[in-house]
Amino acid sequence: MITITALKHVPDFARGQVRDLRPRWALEEAGLPYRVRLLEAGEQDKPEYRALQPFGQVPIMEDGEFVLFESGAILLYIAEKSQKLLPEEPQARHRAVQWMIAALNSIEPSQVNFFLADIPFADQEWAKLRRSGAYDFARHRLNWLSKALGDKPYLDGDTFTAADLMMATVLRINAHSDLVEANANLAAYLDRCTQRPAFKRALGGQMNDFALAA
Repeated sequence: MITITALKHVPDFARGQVRDLRPRWALEEAGLPYRVRLLEAGEQDKPEYRALQPFGQVPIMEDGEFVLFESGAILLYIAEKSQKLLPEEPQARHRAVQWMIAALNSIEPSQVNFFLADIPFADQEWAKLRRSGAYDFARHRLNWLSKALGDKPYLDGDTFTAADLMMATVLRINAHSDLVEANANLAAYLDRCTQRPAFKRALGGQMNDFALAA
């Protein structure tokens, strides 16, 4: 059975955002059984964990003897293992992978930059100076994403794929702000993705783990 690592305790602002949510959601969509191994504070810094995840982050995925780190790599592995989150047609499959990479490389950095300046470091001088520019750039990137999405239900048409799962988790980073809502089609797209039963189960599982550990 697949095992996903997650943190037992995180600050309130990180709850529902930690990246183990991505493989949890993928596994729920795929209908694959899995378990979650919750890490105590500092456990991710132990040599045995660093041997599996050099940066001491979550999640890692263990499937028997096979271990992967980085949520994007794990998500791609799950999608290929289940064949439910990637199209069979080769070009459509490559387009889905393209959008997964775009979510991580073209969209997520700008969203994280604004989030850091606006929430956890908001009282620091550098964040006060950075916030406006970070907001503008994050919104600029989302404007182009909005144009690319157009009136399609999902990134590549009518079918939900791993690309939409990844993009939706990125768009949720600044749910406290109006960044996504500024483009009506993106707001509708995010709602469409997060109304899926598999997402609700994954998010509920993560939040329940935090509640039980409190």
